[in-house]
Amino acid sequence: MAADRRELLLGRWTVVTLLLSVLCSHLVVATSEKLPRTLSALSVVEGSEPSDVDEEAEVDDEGDPEDLEVFQPTHRWQTLRPGQAVPAGSHVRLNLQTGQREVKLDEEALKYWRNGKRQGMANTRSSSFTAQELKEALKKFKEEGTEQMDEERQKEEADLRSRFRSLDELKKDMAQLDMLVETDFQVMSRLMAQLNRSSATVEEKVSALLDLEYLVHQVDNAQDLVSMGGMKLVMDALNSTDVRLQESAAFVLGSALSGNPRVQVEAVEGGALQKLITLLATDRPLSVKKKVLFAVSSLLRNFPFAQSRFLKLGGVQVLGDLFRFPAGALLRVRIVTLLYDMLVEKELISEAGPDPLPDSSYQERLRQYAQVSLLPLLAEQGWCRLVPELLASPEHDWREKALRTLLAMMPRCRATYQMDPQLGHALGALQQQYRELALGEQDLGEDDRYFGEILELLDTVLLKVR
Repeated sequence: MAADRRELLLGRWTVVTLLLSVLCSHLVVATSEKLPRTLSALSVVEGSEPSDVDEEAEVDDEGDPEDLEVFQPTHRWQTLRPGQAVPAGSHVRLNLQTGQREVKLDEEALKYWRNGKRQGMANTRSSSFTAQELKEALKKFKEEGTEQMDEERQKEEADLRSRFRSLDELKKDMAQLDMLVETDFQVMSRLMAQLNRSSATVEEKVSALLDLEYLVHQVDNAQDLVSMGGMKLVMDALNSTDVRLQESAAFVLGSALSGNPRVQVEAVEGGALQKLITLLATDRPLSVKKKVLFAVSSLLRNFPFAQSRFLKLGGVQVLGDLFRFPAGALLRVRIVTLLYDMLVEKELISEAGPDPLPDSSYQERLRQYAQVSLLPLLAEQGWCRLVPELLASPEHDWREKALRTLLAMMPRCRATYQMDPQLGHALGALQQQYRELALGEQDLGEDDRYFGEILELLDTVLLKVR
């Protein structure tokens, strides 16, 4: 019986030792995977008798690991004495014949050991690390990382400072520049003072007029020019004997008058219309007459009162003389366009009917347009034969303007057109030409049908003339 009991106890001891060995191996392997340079210790306290194993065998986990004797393993199995710590990467087994625990390093862990010492560790004074050493090493690592981040942040800030300036620096620079942002009103006041200065040269006055022309395109600026007395200064420049001042003043006047009824009224009341007609009728360079004609067109459009005054002052006769003048060939299409616009305006206002708004000035405008007898005057002064001359031009735009004006003058000029064989021949030749151009336009798939529209105008004129 005693032998059987001893054999049973020995079997239990073997099982317990094997379990402890496996547990130790797993702990060491797990620790080795996460911290391959950290030591782990596990020791088993053994009694003198196997019978006391269940009560006295325990894991010595009390005390700091650096107080334990660290076993220095090799690639061979060696006996592990009680109280010795097992380093990471060790294999532990129980020798059933001797009852002793044996330990060796596996092949992966052998590379960390050389001549019985662990290699690649910051701590070279011992084969293990205390908890305090690990804490200090971690703290140092954090401090070095923080210092590195601080250095990178400082570099980024320095780079930003080199590329950009602070708001205070920008304010300081702006104050040093002493920048003054002028409004359009202030700029116009300064230009008018320059124009009115008696000591100013012609070049300075011309420069001031050109700057004013840029500003008066806006309706409000043009009206401010009138309220500031600028219209008188422009008219004075228009009356100058210097052709450069005349040209620049007419340019300013035309831009200020365009689509601005208030300025149109001020110009007519200030005598601008008479002066412009005089400049067209007298010997002036073509560049001056071009700008003067621009000012006349801006003054007459949508202003029946000025149109009536223009007819009474002999403006149509002046335009006819300018049209016949050989050097004025470039002005012909502008003259015909002005006459066409005046004819169409009266026709449209008559066909539109009364304005539904209660404060409408339709009746007054209709009365003013009734006083503009432009079409009879054109027929009387020979325009029925002058306008067709534009058809001989190679420019498509000129031909289009001439055809539209021919249709607008048809009620008074139809008999003259029918008696002119050259006109019929010219219209027939143009019809054939634009028929081919319109077909080519269709083949190309163009959407604007420009040549097709001119062809329709030709068909309509020929239908009314024949």
